[in-house]
Amino acid sequence: MSVAVAPDARALRAEPARADNPRVCLVLGGARSGKSAFAERAVADTGLEKVYLATAGAGDGEMAERVRRHRERRGPGWTTIEEPLALAGTLRAEARAGRAVLVDCLTLWLANLMAAGRDAGAEGAALAAALARADGPVVLVSNEVGQGIVPDNPLARRFRDAAGTLHQRVAAAAGRVVFVTAGLARTLKDAR
Repeated sequence: MSVAVAPDARALRAEPARADNPRVCLVLGGARSGKSAFAERAVADTGLEKVYLATAGAGDGEMAERVRRHRERRGPGWTTIEEPLALAGTLRAEARAGRAVLVDCLTLWLANLMAAGRDAGAEGAALAAALARADGPVVLVSNEVGQGIVPDNPLARRFRDAAGTLHQRVAAAAGRVVFVTAGLARTLKDAR
């Protein structure tokens, strides 16, 4: 199953801001579920210029290896922009006609925001506003962290709750929401 982020040329033209932008797709799933590979194929399938907006930095050797594997899997032809905090502003600049943007991933972005002491609710609202005005396809990847047990510490519970709120906000702004498990995609929302 593949997602048609830009099914025809009409989907790529500028439209007034709206909540369920048909050019925005949220891809949720657990760790190692295949969500990033699914999102990469969705962006590649648009045939547009491909922009990878990375929210993670390579802070240690293991993370550097993950970044290397992701880049290798994507192959050539991607422009990579690393932005750990200013996601809404970067999307406003990059999500334009003629290019498709992949944001990977929202949960790392949320962790960065929380570590920096930023207001996750305000940042999520700014992200939703930027998505409503996107003039090109945007695919966002995020880890679903709310389906397990209740975390045993306040920070983990706060993160889980903030991730759930962020996912609801982005899902409301997206025209399409997909859940990936074991490499299999299930469409949860399709407003096209």
